[in-house]
Amino acid sequence: MTREIVITGLGAVTGFGVGAAALWDGLLAGQSTLGPITRFDASGFPSALASEIPDFSARKFVPKTYRKAVKVMARDIELAVGASLDAVHDAGLITKGTRDDDSTPLTYDPARVGCHIGAGLIACEIDELTAALSTSRNDAGEFDYEAWGRGAINNLTPLWLLKYLPNMLACHVTIIHDARGPSNTITCAEASGGLSIGESKRIIERGEADICFSGGAESKLNPMGMMRLEFAGRLARTEGITDGASLISPYDPDAPGSLLGEAGGIILLESKDTAAARNAGAYCQLAGAGAGQSPASDDPARRSVGLQNAIRAAIRSAGITPDQIQAILPHAAGVPDLDLEEAAALRAIFGDSLEKIPLVTLTPAIGETLAGAFGVAACVGALCVHHQTLPTRLHAGKCPSDLQAHAADQRDASIQHMLVCSSSLGGQNAAVILKRIDA
Repeated sequence: MTREIVITGLGAVTGFGVGAAALWDGLLAGQSTLGPITRFDASGFPSALASEIPDFSARKFVPKTYRKAVKVMARDIELAVGASLDAVHDAGLITKGTRDDDSTPLTYDPARVGCHIGAGLIACEIDELTAALSTSRNDAGEFDYEAWGRGAINNLTPLWLLKYLPNMLACHVTIIHDARGPSNTITCAEASGGLSIGESKRIIERGEADICFSGGAESKLNPMGMMRLEFAGRLARTEGITDGASLISPYDPDAPGSLLGEAGGIILLESKDTAAARNAGAYCQLAGAGAGQSPASDDPARRSVGLQNAIRAAIRSAGITPDQIQAILPHAAGVPDLDLEEAAALRAIFGDSLEKIPLVTLTPAIGETLAGAFGVAACVGALCVHHQTLPTRLHAGKCPSDLQAHAADQRDASIQHMLVCSSSLGGQNAAVILKRIDA
C-alpha cells in the first residue's frame, strides 16, 4: 500500500516578513508588499517596484557555529535557509540545527530526512563581478577574453562560485539540519518548487525517507536579475507609480505585466504513519502531484497542453475527478501571454464549471517570485485547506467572467481538494492536489 503523505510544517520568507503566519495574516488582511525598490538603485529600470523582505539575514536562522558560512550564501540561499528553519519550528522537529546540545534526541534519524528544493538561475552581485571585470580590459577599454583568462578571473573573491550554484540552497539546508536522505535540486523557474514537492512525495512513498524539506526560493532583486526579467518582457512599467498592487491584474488582457518579488517557501512533507507516531499535527494531505512539458509555440492555447497534462496527472494520482476540486491556486502572474496559457489549461480541464471555482492569487500581494513561488503557494494552499478559508484577493483591473480572479474579501469555504499549479518560463509545468484531513 502506498504511504500517505501529510504536510506538518510550513516555512515562508516573503515581503510580509519571516513566517508562514505573517504571510497568511497579510493575505487575510488584503495587504500588498509591492513598493519602491530600496535594495539597489533601480531608477534606470522601467520597472522600479517590487516586494522586498524587510530586515532579513540568514545569520539569524543558523546555529552560531555556522554563521561564517553566511558569507558564501547568495540571497536565494539565505531565503531557503530561513524558510526551512521556520518549517522545522512549525512542525515541532528537533534537528541538528535546532537542538540545544548533542544529548538532545533528534526527531528523525538523519538518514531518513530528505531535501528537494527548487532554485533559479542565481544572479551574481554586480560589485563582485566588476572587481574582476575592471581588470580584464584591453587598451581600447573593451572587455578582453584573453586578459580575463590570463589572470583577471583570479580577482573574483575567494569561494565566489559557491554563492551562485543552484544546488547550494539544498546543500546548506541539509548541512544545517543534518538531512542525509535523498537530496536534489530542480531548476525549472516557476515550476521548480512544485516539481520538488512531487519528487519528495515519490521519495517518501517508496520508503527512501520519512520526511522531506521541499519547496523553493529565489530573489531576482538585483540589477542582473531585474535585467533578465526585463528582457523576457515580464515586468510592468511603473512610471512614477508607488502602489504596486494598482498594476497587477491577473488574466486581464490589458494587464501591463508583473512586478518582481523575493521569497522562499519550504514545506515539510511527512509520512502519515511516522507523523502519527510522534503525535504531530498536520495541515492537510498531499494527495497528488503531476508534471508536464509545454511545446515551444507562440500560441498560448498550444502551450497550455503541458499544464493540462500536469493537472490531469495530479488529479489522477489523487484518485479524484476534476469536479472534486473546490479551489485553485494558479500562478496568475499578471502577464497577459502567460495568463492566456494558464487560463486555456484551466478551461480545458474544468470546462463550464470553472466559473464556480474560486482562485487564490498571490502575485498582487508578493509579486512574481519565480522559483520561490510554488513553495509559497503550497504554504498558502495548505493554510486554505486547513482553515477552510480563502484569503482576500487583490485585483487592479478586469478579468474574464469564467475566472474568479477579481477582487474579493476573505471568506469561509468548503475545501476538500485544492489544486496548486504553475507553468514556467522554460515550459515546465507542475501541479499538486492538497486534501483536507478530516478530524
